[in-house]
Amino acid sequence: MEKELNNQQNSLTENETKNHHQTYDSPFSRRIKKSTRVKESIIKYFFVLNGTAALIFIILIFIFLFKEGFKAVEHIGLVDFIYHSRLLDDGTFIRVFEWYPTSEDARYSLVPLILGTLLTSIPATIISTFFGVGAGIYLSEIANPKAKEILKPVIELFAGIPTVVLGFIMLVVGASFFNDLFNPTNRLNAFIAAIGLSFVVIPVIASLTEDALHSIPNDLRMASYGMGATKWQTISRVILPAAFSGVSASILLGFGRAVGETMIVLMAAGNAANISTNIFQSVRTMTATIAAEMGEVSQGSDHYYSLFFIGIVLFSITFLLNLIAEIIINKMRKKNTF
Repeated sequence: MEKELNNQQNSLTENETKNHHQTYDSPFSRRIKKSTRVKESIIKYFFVLNGTAALIFIILIFIFLFKEGFKAVEHIGLVDFIYHSRLLDDGTFIRVFEWYPTSEDARYSLVPLILGTLLTSIPATIISTFFGVGAGIYLSEIANPKAKEILKPVIELFAGIPTVVLGFIMLVVGASFFNDLFNPTNRLNAFIAAIGLSFVVIPVIASLTEDALHSIPNDLRMASYGMGATKWQTISRVILPAAFSGVSASILLGFGRAVGETMIVLMAAGNAANISTNIFQSVRTMTATIAAEMGEVSQGSDHYYSLFFIGIVLFSITFLLNLIAEIIINKMRKKNTF
């Protein structure tokens, strides 16, 4: 009995030794050449250098933006960016909410610019949410693979269209069409700009919504079907509620994209700094103000610094929206990890 056990142990040892030699002699276990290691190191440090340089450039841009923007507070005053106090003939003061930095009595209120930005971006986000979420649901839950292969690139193609082209189309075609249809107060208005912005925001919301719905485990769908639910009931009562955080994050990112857009609102919104809630009236946004006035302003003037302050406000809004959306998306990923 002991001899048999010894023979088995010897045979196992011999097999392990053979396997060890076979593994060692395998071409996959040979040592990497020195030239290959050098090439991999060069590629590694090349990408590290590029990533570090990009980060440094972004930090320098932010430092320059905030350095120039905070000078506006020193030269103009923070309150003047909200309202301007005007002295009347009877000796009383009234608050004026106007953006008119080139006047002798310069006014730097950002209120009409912020209202103009919201009046274009909020309707654009509402329109884009309706079509973008619908497109995301169709791509994720309804479309067959062949239709999905065609429709998804077509939708994402809109994101690649130059915004100046969309602005020109809305200026020439859209303004005339909606002017005949609604007879608005101004031919170029916030509604025309919102329609143009929606073409840019829809692909963002549709793509992110499709990703959010696709991340939901298939077991939830099967469980819903097993309970006798129809496809629409499964989508509306199971899949959408489960992916609500991801869908809401896509809407927030789309809103941030609409807030930061320049050329469409510059060409189609009318560029009049009005305080109004009428969507058919001309407005001016923060991005359009920077684009239109930065090329003509005198460097070092109060007007120059005020444009950088607008950039700080715009950056803060978009950064906050992106941060909230990123937090929501991360929570959704952790929640849907099984």
